[in-house]
Amino acid sequence: MSLVTTTPTPTINDGPIIAEVDMGSDFNALTVRATVIQASTIFYDTPATLDKAERLLAEAASYGAQLVVFPEAFIGGYPRGSGFGVSIGNRTAKGREDFRKYHSAAIDVPGPEVDRLAAMAGKYKVHLVMGVIEKDGYTLYCTVLFFDSQGHYLGKHRKIMPTALERVIWGFGDGSTIPVFETQIGKIGAAICWENKMPLLRTAMYAKGVEIYCAPTADSRELWQASMAHIAHEGGCFVLSANQFCRRKDYPPAPEYVFEGSEEDLTPDSVVCAGGSVIMSPSGAVLAGPNYEGEALITADLDLGEIARAKFDFDVVGHYARPEVLSLIVKDHPTIPVTFTSASTETEEKTK
Repeated sequence: MSLVTTTPTPTINDGPIIAEVDMGSDFNALTVRATVIQASTIFYDTPATLDKAERLLAEAASYGAQLVVFPEAFIGGYPRGSGFGVSIGNRTAKGREDFRKYHSAAIDVPGPEVDRLAAMAGKYKVHLVMGVIEKDGYTLYCTVLFFDSQGHYLGKHRKIMPTALERVIWGFGDGSTIPVFETQIGKIGAAICWENKMPLLRTAMYAKGVEIYCAPTADSRELWQASMAHIAHEGGCFVLSANQFCRRKDYPPAPEYVFEGSEEDLTPDSVVCAGGSVIMSPSGAVLAGPNYEGEALITADLDLGEIARAKFDFDVVGHYARPEVLSLIVKDHPTIPVTFTSASTETEEKTK
């Protein structure tokens, strides 16, 4: 029988951080202690958000975490409720200024913030999966960054399909950033929020052998739990979903920041994202969470032997596949809008 302990920790951002630790795993197989962080961005203040991330990472490491997963857009912020002054055929001056401020809070990859995150992962000896808003020139991407416990930046995944109005403010990732990284604690990959509803994307990740499937999100609905359970069961993998827990006061006050259509109904303590972060086993069982109470560290021990036990029944890209009937082609090369032939010609000349 599992024993779940709940340990109070220091207050951060007006809310207690709670660590939920599942101690019931089978230690005959490789066991990995994983933590998902449920906490809010300090909006428009990336340096302060990085400081908060380090405090949370240190807290998780103190509980023995070997892998820590942060929510979607934790660095840079998820612009919940903001319309950026957009209607069909029209933009507003305030909306353009909102985008300028949002762009200013985003980070370059690589860049100094990535270097700091790498140093944090090395300092606390944890594998780190971090949701960020990445800027590439003046286009923004919703991105996940991966770091190993030695402090090395491994790579990134850009969200390939932003949802609804997200498409106005974020660019589209391509097939070149759908990585699964082989690490000392297993094969780690990520899909962001409603990307997880895309069967072909999931299939590509399964084909790359993902064992610890990270699902940073902004979806706090109870229905999200069904998706997480399904993916864990379908993929025969652990699923770690991290979401922010935010109140209205975690965003700048109106009129600087306005929740379109609901601002007049909100108080500073109104919950605008209720979390629901969770850790699922390869059988689709809940190991820790979901938490809808506040900011939290949600931790479970992952018995990696459970992956083989689950795939004995169903291996979606193995013995249960029918490639002679159904197959998938993934275009995993970068898609770039401009190619300079002079550069490629110069490279060819140098190799002669």
